[in-house]
Amino acid sequence: MNNPREILILSGKGGTGKTTVASSLAKLINKKVIADTDVDAADMHIMLNPSLIEEHSFKGRSKAFIEQDKCNQCGLCHSKCKFNAIDKLDNKYIVNSFSCEGCTLCYEVCPTNAIVMEEEEAGKWYLSKTDFGLFVHARLNPGAENSGNLVSMVKHQAKQTAIKNNIDTILIDGPPGIGCPVIASLSGANTVILVTEPTVSGVSDLKRIIGVAQNFKPEIAIVINKFDINTDISKQIDDYANNNKIPILAHIPFDKCIVELLMEKRTPIESNDCPEINKEIKSILNYLGEKHDN
Repeated sequence: MNNPREILILSGKGGTGKTTVASSLAKLINKKVIADTDVDAADMHIMLNPSLIEEHSFKGRSKAFIEQDKCNQCGLCHSKCKFNAIDKLDNKYIVNSFSCEGCTLCYEVCPTNAIVMEEEEAGKWYLSKTDFGLFVHARLNPGAENSGNLVSMVKHQAKQTAIKNNIDTILIDGPPGIGCPVIASLSGANTVILVTEPTVSGVSDLKRIIGVAQNFKPEIAIVINKFDINTDISKQIDDYANNNKIPILAHIPFDKCIVELLMEKRTPIESNDCPEINKEIKSILNYLGEKHDN
């Protein structure tokens, strides 16, 4: 089969309702693989209640480790390290893994070959089963780096899962902001839906993420969440989108009912308590060419 279509949900900042929209679409779109690439603060699993199928270790960059039986305590590694990552404790030199940048200088200068470079586990990625489809997700260890690489791993595994199961759509909940994880999530995306809110910072962040996304040449569309908390700024977003020929798919109103639903681990499309929100989220399916039953 051809490469699956990638539908990516992004936001220029956290807290805009991106995961709520993504989780709702995950429960509406019929046949797809779901992926959560917000590996630094993964939370889509809370809404999808997955059952684990596979768990895999994700290796980060290599860090130095001193084999004490070979070390002659010369202190050369300690004096040369530019990151102050080698401490002396009880007359032994040890590597502080939180400070080590893996530059290999200590490895190169050690006269007794007592230093080795070892890959550290930076996180894990998972393949799970949900009531709404197969789900690829991950979790980065606290303080670990290489989140962009872990995002790429999640996307790769989601693609392989889709191809293996003859599924032609991947729905991706992306990370917030415009940093390395976002860039990794954008690579290969066909459609990008940007969830924003009508605030001054929301408009600024929306324009920034549009600038980043356009470099990858996907289809771009906008969803305005809580549009009625500031109709003047919502109008600014409407005008900006029209001037730049970017479709706005939904104007989702603010309603306290969504808070109660999320506390119950339910999305608005699973309840009749938020009819306007339900209607607006379902309208996104028209743009995606999807059908829904209710």
